[in-house]
Amino acid sequence: MLMVQVRSMLIFLLLHIHNSKVKPNRLRKSVAAEHTFRDNLTSEIYMLKKLERISDELEGRLKKSKVAGKTVTLKIKYSDFTIQTRSKTLPFFVKDQSILFDTSKELLYQKKVKNSVRLLGISVTNLNNQTKKKEKIADVQLTFEF
Repeated sequence: MLMVQVRSMLIFLLLHIHNSKVKPNRLRKSVAAEHTFRDNLTSEIYMLKKLERISDELEGRLKKSKVAGKTVTLKIKYSDFTIQTRSKTLPFFVKDQSILFDTSKELLYQKKVKNSVRLLGISVTNLNNQTKKKEKIADVQLTFEF
């Protein structure tokens, strides 16, 4: 009887079938939007048009998630499938499309694009939902009357 149970358990593990609970309420660490192009982009003007649409989509995702972030990262995947990322940390939290676009534009022009581009993406990290519990506790001062 025990061997049958062990065998059944091993079969379920091999097939990745298990009844463990999913914990969907974890803290989000980043929000991103990216787009893969049917035809590779070679012109920076077209890349800017695409970045404007991606930053608009990202703004919507940030507002839906009710978060903002300080670090903006531009992801560039070239036609040879190499990936390059460029990041900038801002002194304030951002979720506005125009700031996301301006920052990603600055990151795009930081270095010349070396090849035709098949994917562009923008992500925001260092979110304003990542406060430590100890910091929250330290902010509260209790007083007692004697």
